[in-house]
Order: sequence, then C-alpha cells, then structure tokens
Amino acid sequence: MNPMLEAVLQATLISKCVLVLLLFMSVASWAYMCGKWMTLRSAQRRTQQGLVAFDDAGGLNHALPVMEADRQSPLYGITRRAVREFNRLTRTGDTERLLNDNVRRALHFAIAEEVARLKSSLALLATAANTAPFIGLFGTVWGIMHSFTAIAQMKSVSLATVAPGIAEALIATAVGLFVAIPAVCGYNVFKAKLIYIEGICINYAGQLLNRLQHEAPDHSSGISFAGER
Repeated sequence: MNPMLEAVLQATLISKCVLVLLLFMSVASWAYMCGKWMTLRSAQRRTQQGLVAFDDAGGLNHALPVMEADRQSPLYGITRRAVREFNRLTRTGDTERLLNDNVRRALHFAIAEEVARLKSSLALLATAANTAPFIGLFGTVWGIMHSFTAIAQMKSVSLATVAPGIAEALIATAVGLFVAIPAVCGYNVFKAKLIYIEGICINYAGQLLNRLQHEAPDHSSGISFAGER
C-alpha cells in the first residue's frame, strides 16, 4: 500500500476530519475558479467588443442599439443607468445644467454595481486561501500531540516508532498548502482581470458621457434604450 495512503488511513479521527474538510475546500475552490474564470473571460471579451463597437458606431442613434443587443455585457447595465438618468433630466428641463454631474454619478454607481456583480463570492476564495494552511496546521499539531502521547506510553523509543506518527501529522499541513496555493493564485488572477474590466468600463463611461453632452440638444425628448424613455 502507498505509504501516504497508509498514513492517512491510520490517522486519528480528528486528523481524518481535517483532511476531509480540506479536500472539500479544494474541490469547492477549483469548481468556483473554473466558473469564475469563464464568467470573467466572457465579461472581458464582451466589454472589449462593446467598446470597439461603440467607437465605430458613430452617433448615439447608431451606437445605443449596438449596446442594447448584448444584454449580458457589463456595458449594457452601465448604458441603461446613464440613459435613465439622462431621460429623467430631459423631463425636468435641467439637462444642460445637471447633465455632467448627475450622469457622471449614475455612471459611477453603474460601474460599481457591475464590478460588484462580477466579484461576487470572490471572498469565499480568499477565505479558503487564508484559512486552509491554519486548518492543516491544526491537523498537524493534533497529530503530533497524539504521537507524543503514544510515545510517552512506550518503554523504548526509536526513530522507527516516532517517524510514522510525525509523517501522518505533517500530511495535514501539506494538504492545507495544496488547497491554499491554487486559491491564492486564482484570487490574484481574478483581481487582475476585474481591474482590467473595470478600466474598460471607466473608459466606456467617459466616452458615453462625452457623447451625451455633445448630442444632448438632439435628444431633448429623451433617448430610447431597453425600454427607457
């Protein structure tokens, strides 16, 4: 039998529970990372394509239908909030005076909302990365305590009798690191992607605000977008 597997099978109940918990955390972390990777990759692709399409479309009459076509893109939610605020200003008649500040705030809130949606549950990955080594260390400490207790009951002690118990205890630390290291790497990769996506959203928001300011007189009765008017 494999020595590591044999050590696990001979571990105490507490050590086995620690290993099972770490195994569950590892499976959950990898499943989450796979799902989050696909979500962020899709968001990055959609925001990049949306920004290019918005640049190429020209005026708002041509650009907004392009943005409305992709409702899964973060840029869709940003556009909808901005248009909603713009239309509210057109109804009050204060478009020229309040457009810059009010729409800018609406864009800021929209970007924050989209980024928060994309980073949802990312704290779970950070929790796994931060706690897994300590859970593994707890299993190691418990295993070593159990080994020392067993050693104290022996009349003669040699390396052959001490080594199996110590090896069994150290497996928990190794498994804890096995869980934590990928989680840390995944968290940092996702944070970098989120920062990149947020940058694209900020760039788009600035361009959308400029278009609204320049074309406001042409849309004095409001803009139609995703049911907003």
